[in-house]
Amino acid sequence: MNPLRWSYRASFFAGFLICAALLGFALYAEHVWGMEPCPLCIFQRIGFMVMGVFFLLGALHAPRRGGRWFYTGFVLLGALFGLAVAGRHLWIQSLPPDQLPSCGPNLAYMMDAFPFAKVLKMVFTGSGECAKIQPILGLPMPFWTLLWYILLSVWAIRVTLQRAPQRLRL
Repeated sequence: MNPLRWSYRASFFAGFLICAALLGFALYAEHVWGMEPCPLCIFQRIGFMVMGVFFLLGALHAPRRGGRWFYTGFVLLGALFGLAVAGRHLWIQSLPPDQLPSCGPNLAYMMDAFPFAKVLKMVFTGSGECAKIQPILGLPMPFWTLLWYILLSVWAIRVTLQRAPQRLRL
């Protein structure tokens, strides 16, 4: 069974399953391995959630031609958001120790205490806990999320551009 020839519906459902698996792994790493997520990690999860929702909706609806770009567009928006967050996270992790921002409050406190626009600014400014590198297979978690955002974006575009197989008419 060649995944390059799957139908739009099966391909988008596979995209949903990959997003769900990535979110499941993030929860596993948090609760079993004790890798406490920083605010940027939580925002990266939101990017995968957005992508997963629109992969699933696209799989359930399975529109034809131009309607496919509606779902792909929202998948790509989630991916672009996630790419921006993961890129920022990697940049913070690459800073020398003397240039790291100080640790700030957790995301739940910020959401309760500040307006959303200020929370976004504080999260993207980064904090000391975002600079902590916990490698998985030798690479930091934001690198892996960045890679998956790229792969899933390419997957969604390829599936959307794929022509439906011609049916034999009698």
